[in-house]
Amino acid sequence: MKDKIAVIGLGYVGLPLAHAFSSKYEVVGFDIAEWRIDELKNGEDRTLELSSKQVKEAIANNMQFTCKLEDISNCTIYIVTVPTPIDKYKKPDLTPLLKASESIGKVLKKDDIVIYESTVYPGATEEDCVPILEKVSGLRFNKDFYCGYSPERINPGDKEHTVTKILKVTAGSTPEIGKKVDNLYASIITAGTHLAPTIKVAEAAKVIENSQRDINIAFVNELSIIFNRLNIDTNAVLDAAGTKWNFLHFKPGLVGGHCIGVDPYYLTHKAQEIGYNPEIILAGRRLNDNMGIYIANQVIKLMIKKGQKIEGAKILVLGITFKENCPDIRNSRVIDVIRELQDFGCNVEISDYWANAKEVKREYQLELKDKVDIDNYDAVILAVAHKKYKTLSLNNEKQVVFDIKSILNRSDGKL
Repeated sequence: MKDKIAVIGLGYVGLPLAHAFSSKYEVVGFDIAEWRIDELKNGEDRTLELSSKQVKEAIANNMQFTCKLEDISNCTIYIVTVPTPIDKYKKPDLTPLLKASESIGKVLKKDDIVIYESTVYPGATEEDCVPILEKVSGLRFNKDFYCGYSPERINPGDKEHTVTKILKVTAGSTPEIGKKVDNLYASIITAGTHLAPTIKVAEAAKVIENSQRDINIAFVNELSIIFNRLNIDTNAVLDAAGTKWNFLHFKPGLVGGHCIGVDPYYLTHKAQEIGYNPEIILAGRRLNDNMGIYIANQVIKLMIKKGQKIEGAKILVLGITFKENCPDIRNSRVIDVIRELQDFGCNVEISDYWANAKEVKREYQLELKDKVDIDNYDAVILAVAHKKYKTLSLNNEKQVVFDIKSILNRSDGKL
């Protein structure tokens, strides 16, 4: 009998994955948000990871969208793609993951496989999720049901490196299940797969991918602070150093999103739990977390140099998504720049043609401006490198222009 797949969580990761599997398997996409299911049934994807045509194509392939547990009760493979955020204390919040495990436990049957894609610390699948599956289902792990882990590598907004074109790491709770999980993904992933020896290895591999990027970005962010004090153009330095074949190419800037700005805290949490304080990882996180405040203060200094009054100054921030050409606003660190400027008494307005105004209002209690007269502001901050912003002409000499991503040819201040 051919496996029937349930994908739990239909966000930036789950929906493209479900769509990919629907070309070869019967798939049920499950999400607890009724509004999300209604949108998808109408062929709409607000994440823009799939076009309306692709969503309707999946439905035509007999893919089902549902928020009812009974609709996934006859599936044999459950793939969990729910978010794994951090709380206000920067500690891992496994609530979505554990609730998803509880829901699956209610429909879990003998010989079923539960595969987790959500980014976690090493050990979370077997130490945190499996006990819930056992308790709710009454079944025994590696006797009655099995688990796998295949960390997501989706890059939101990237139409080149889509889910099937990114090599996939896989793992299973037994060697036999590992091969089955690997074969499952290999059937749709054209870029190939890598079977890790254990689930913990696969979990660790994922969490260090983004921790490594975070540390490297923290390094160039620190360089930008140093070179700014030395009155040296950071980008010119990086361009020069980048001529060496083995130089790693990273750019300074804000580090947000649901991965790089979050995942290192999962690794540091586990390290501290076993009595080790991860100094380098945490130092990188502290530096990157403070970049928004640093940028805001640089803008204020430049405004003072131009003789502008800070209290009540009008500042326009262009971009609030966590990255360019993508509607995802989760954990966007642009908010740090905005809040710091507001603390100075500035009147900050935000515009972003990619972001959803309702989501921005709900997440950050901010209004998006549809149309703006750029010349009507004391300062303009280019916070996100959206494509349209690269062609802006900013020639108001009375105005401070701060180009965080260095996408313009000329700016008064840049990292």
